[in-house]
Amino acid sequence: VQLQASGGGLVQAGGSLRLSCAASERTFRNYVMGWFRQAPGKEREFVAVISRSGGGYYADSVKGRFTVSRDNAKLMAYLQMNSLKPEDTAVYYCAASQTIIYSEYANHVRYHYWGQGTQVTVSS
Repeated sequence: VQLQASGGGLVQAGGSLRLSCAASERTFRNYVMGWFRQAPGKEREFVAVISRSGGGYYADSVKGRFTVSRDNAKLMAYLQMNSLKPEDTAVYYCAASQTIIYSEYANHVRYHYWGQGTQVTVSS
C-alpha cells in the first residue's frame, strides 16, 4: 500500500491541526494505521494508532489532546491534534501494517509501509 500524509503546517501553541493519510488500496480496512513523529536529533516516536476495528491508542504525551480516526470507505486515516505544544513540533508520519499485533502497536519497526512525512511546527 502507498501512503500520502498531508495537513502539517505552522500553528501557535494551543492551536489545532488535522493530519490526513491517504492510502492506495481497497484493502485499507485490513491495515492497522499508526502515527509516528520525529523531531530533529531525536528518534522516531509513537504517537497514536488505530486498529482495524477502529480502536484508538495513544502515547501518554498526547493522550487527551490527539484523536485518531479512519474512514475505510475513503481509504483515509486522520490524526486530529488539539492543544498543540511546542514540544509537538516534528515531522509526522503515517504507517500501515497488515500483520502487526496489539503488543507491537508502538514499535515502528513492525510497520511495513510509510508515508512521506508532513512537518508540524508549533510556535510558543
